[in-house]
Amino acid sequence: MEVGEEFGPWLSRQLKIAGKTQAELADELGLTRAAVSAWITKRSVPRPTVMGEIAKALGTDLGTVHTRTTDTQAGLPVTWYHRPGYQDGGRDGGNAAAFAFDADVQVLARETCQNSLDERLVENGRPVRVRYTIHELTGEKLEAFRAALLWDELQPHYSAVSESAADQKVGRVVDAGVRDMFEKGRLVLLRIDDYNASGLTGDDYGDGKFAAVVRRQLESLKSGRGAGGSYGLGKATLWATSALGMVLINSTLSVPHEGRTERRVIGRLELPWRSVDGTPYAGPAWLGRPDPETHNAEVVRSWWADEETVKRLHLTRDNDEPGTSFLIVGAHDVASLEQGATDSDDEEGNTSDGDGIRDIRVMHRRLVEALSRDFWAAMTGGGSRLPLLETSVRTYRNDEVVVEEETVDPTDTQPSRSRALRAFYEGTTVDRLTEAGQVALRTVPLRLPLSGGRPGSTLGTHQGVLLVTEAEDKDGVPNQVHSLRGNRMTIKKSTVHGLRLGVTQFQAVLLVGHAAGESASFAGEAEEFLRAAEPPEHDRWGQTEELTLRWSHSAHNRISRLTTEVNAAVKELVVRPKRPGSEESSKLRKKLTVQRKTAAPKRSSGPTVPELVELDAEIGESKEWRITAEVKLPRADELPAMTPVVLLDVRSGSRPRLDWAELVAVEGCQVEGGVLHFEQGARKAVFRGATDPTSHPVRTELTRLALELRAGSGE
Repeated sequence: MEVGEEFGPWLSRQLKIAGKTQAELADELGLTRAAVSAWITKRSVPRPTVMGEIAKALGTDLGTVHTRTTDTQAGLPVTWYHRPGYQDGGRDGGNAAAFAFDADVQVLARETCQNSLDERLVENGRPVRVRYTIHELTGEKLEAFRAALLWDELQPHYSAVSESAADQKVGRVVDAGVRDMFEKGRLVLLRIDDYNASGLTGDDYGDGKFAAVVRRQLESLKSGRGAGGSYGLGKATLWATSALGMVLINSTLSVPHEGRTERRVIGRLELPWRSVDGTPYAGPAWLGRPDPETHNAEVVRSWWADEETVKRLHLTRDNDEPGTSFLIVGAHDVASLEQGATDSDDEEGNTSDGDGIRDIRVMHRRLVEALSRDFWAAMTGGGSRLPLLETSVRTYRNDEVVVEEETVDPTDTQPSRSRALRAFYEGTTVDRLTEAGQVALRTVPLRLPLSGGRPGSTLGTHQGVLLVTEAEDKDGVPNQVHSLRGNRMTIKKSTVHGLRLGVTQFQAVLLVGHAAGESASFAGEAEEFLRAAEPPEHDRWGQTEELTLRWSHSAHNRISRLTTEVNAAVKELVVRPKRPGSEESSKLRKKLTVQRKTAAPKRSSGPTVPELVELDAEIGESKEWRITAEVKLPRADELPAMTPVVLLDVRSGSRPRLDWAELVAVEGCQVEGGVLHFEQGARKAVFRGATDPTSHPVRTELTRLALELRAGSGE
């Protein structure tokens, strides 16, 4: 049973909620004011016979007075507080932090799961458990939820936004969200629950985690080792994913506040400036209990809700384990809508209910994909190293299961990478790959600069750990390096270019900072340096303002050199040494060697057309085609310039031509203005290119590729 708050502070707050003074309570109880004052100041407690009289005076039951795990329901009911308009006439068109992210559940999964990792309770060694619940409401279920939200209080504000902010992005999104709810009769809730996390601790207004998340913008209190976030922007994805700009919160605290830990509830609404009945409002609003200590008791604060209230708000948690539940009201995901429409192109007679089911199924699938892609390492353990994270996704419609709870398993979604990391933890790595399933290990240096030092100065060298293993089909894009640090979230994904044709496909993992192991030199300094090199999305390392201010304008070059070291080590590991005279070499020579003719070919005196003989292609992270091609060059006095043209292979009609975003020479040629010029005397040429995804008329994964070499400008 939860331990309640001390009687004195609890009674003091209940009197303020009920609008009673100590003297008035004393008169109702037939006692002296001094007796009530002694309770308030914790010098004494009332006799059991008096407890019942106090309950009557406060309009509550005797159990509430005895347990003191919730506030009384008398006086100052839960309501919405809307921040008044600025006195200087200023207006905000919405929360600027939310514009840093798209309404994308995959972005949401990355940011919220990162936050949960940062708030994991490390003392017990257990992973933080994060569960995503998609729940579509219709009919009576929807009406009941709107009533619990006090929708009638909010309706005038949404109407005002539709009228006054229709030309602003936030206004258009909110207006579309409200219309979708009423016209289609459906509302999608997306709840993120974490367990074994710290919860929103601290005062409503003071410096603490609660105020940082609920009251403030661009404030990050993360200072733990290996923390992923640093900008205070990630929480904005919660509101960015809500078409109604609304998030409800229920937190179980790891450190008691006001004597209790369970069901600390509040809601926050993000709207642009609006005027309702002639009264201007600045933007945000909060759902809570009015604070008697504020002017006119207008500002609301969090309240300790009862079980029935959290149930009606769809905020019920599984148990009393510390952590927080965020409920996104009106969750929308543009990519899910697009994919849902694509999946149903060949279907007929779909109802709106069917569209809704399809949308939430796609949303479910995209969440699983994002979690397995970005957090596979955090979910992998081995040896004495336990996983840091467990994740799952489940989907409902009106409390009925649509998709069963799906636990993300990194060994299934990322078999090669998780195998590599597990081998590192278990100490089973090798120096060089000789058999399938092996994991090779190399250390790579990151030379850390002195903080505030002159450019070129070095604090020390941190040895990162590079793991390489053979790729499997389920891994996704092959020949990639996934880089991560302390919290084991994938920060950077990069493809290793310039590989020899025919190299066995592989996956590589780079561990830096605390991820490289407890004994790694300068691990803490590497964490600090690399975290400063990450943008708000935490998806790469490079030049940032913080890196320049704390180190130097050239500090990012240390990361570029690390990348060069990594690529060189990868190439060394994946190229198997030649063994002259071996049976394997003999077989390869038979397959690859061009048989000589008995008579030497006659050299042509005029231009001869080069021949495209090898082509490797893959789909990149941005849905671009990435191509490596080899051209056989004939013996000739002069070779014509050729233009590589990339086309979509279609069954009939002309093949659409794609644009190049990148075209570079690798060997035996030069690229000038998109045209290949071959080196005199070279017998082969290799070039590499990437298409521009914006020139693709259809989704890349649904297409086939054709590459042609055309003379001259390629027309």
